[in-house]
Amino acid sequence: MKHESVFSGFGGQGVLTAGMILCYAGLNEGKEVCWMPSYGPEMRGGTANCIAIVSDEKISSPIISKFDSVVAFNQPSVDKFESMVKPGGNLFYESTNVISPPTRTDIDIFPIPAANEANKLNNLKVLNLIMLGAFNGVTNLVDDESIVFGLKQVLPERYHNLIPLNKEAYLIGKRLVEDILSKVG
Repeated sequence: MKHESVFSGFGGQGVLTAGMILCYAGLNEGKEVCWMPSYGPEMRGGTANCIAIVSDEKISSPIISKFDSVVAFNQPSVDKFESMVKPGGNLFYESTNVISPPTRTDIDIFPIPAANEANKLNNLKVLNLIMLGAFNGVTNLVDDESIVFGLKQVLPERYHNLIPLNKEAYLIGKRLVEDILSKVG
């Protein structure tokens, strides 16, 4: 099993963090991982993305142009990466702020209202965990406990008091995608 994904959005949305948590979760399970960030010099507000690969075998290269899954946090990310999803792959997008949703018919598309749900939790910073939960709810790449392990690795210790909130956000993302899948199937 090898799953190649890209997480993309504006700087400050936690895009790089989501990919890093996924990779730490994979490491916790003894899998091979690769995390490759890409961002503009402006960081907050500029575009950011990271490639996250989780595999049972060695990863030959982090440089890829087609993905099994794209997790798009904003419209520019949908516009840029929709064409890069492999046929039969997944595209998760933050549906609250995306005006022109993806239109491909050869991939599975998951509109996730993560910003709305993050607002309900009174913390927009957990939007990335909601999107990560939706992603892992479909791909089942790692166990939920490994995501918590990844959170503990990525969040500075002074923020470990936010792990329960982040875990709640992650589970909301999983629930949202389960609701979508139940309506389709």
